[in-house]
Amino acid sequence: MPTDRENFLDVAFDVLSVDRLLSRIEETRSGAPFRYLVTPNVDHMVRLHKRSGQIDGLEEAYRRADLCICDSKVLGLLARWRGVHLPVLPGSDLTALMFDRVIQSGDRIAIVGGDPALLRGLQRAHPKIQFVQHCPPMGLMQNPDARTTAAEFISDQKARFSFICVGSPQQEMIAAEAAKLGTASGMAFCIGAALEFITGQTKRAPVLARRLGLEWAHRLLTDPRRLWRRYLVEGPAIFLLALRWRKRTA
Repeated sequence: MPTDRENFLDVAFDVLSVDRLLSRIEETRSGAPFRYLVTPNVDHMVRLHKRSGQIDGLEEAYRRADLCICDSKVLGLLARWRGVHLPVLPGSDLTALMFDRVIQSGDRIAIVGGDPALLRGLQRAHPKIQFVQHCPPMGLMQNPDARTTAAEFISDQKARFSFICVGSPQQEMIAAEAAKLGTASGMAFCIGAALEFITGQTKRAPVLARRLGLEWAHRLLTDPRRLWRRYLVEGPAIFLLALRWRKRTA
């Protein structure tokens, strides 16, 4: 699926309008050669640079992705500062658009992650879509066998679309492993908690906060105990990374 790409912080992002992106995704049919999409945000980029070489296969997982879409307005603004234009489309927005405009009655959708309540919520909201789910154990980062089982689930289901929602970098690693199997088909999306927003399990930030690029602040206020370190300690490293990259590529 060749497309125009822009390099920012050593990651190749696809430069596509929403309509062009959805059109490309819509071409996917059950049984088509396997592809996957990643949605890097600030947290992902900081992890990728700070732990380069420490997480087996993570760089390769991003490099092998068929589509790489910028998830973060902060990343988009930093890229613009460097003269790089990255269309921003959060994975949560992309997932909602897919249910509205791409996924059809009768489609088979595989889900890796979530819980039984998530599956029931999706079935209630979309009774004409066939959902199948695999709930992997906690601790996927330290459990390669569990990641392999998740990748094999994707391969076995032969779904048109697969949503991998177990957090980064586990979800990207599972997608890359499914691609390596050579027997998977359809298209997979690494989209974190996006399905929880669709079912209402998790409340998303107000529209105004999203437009202003402050969705991260809403998440921090909603779950400070879990997210304070990510947003207040680790996340700000993105500015230094961008500065160094700007000097290196000037």
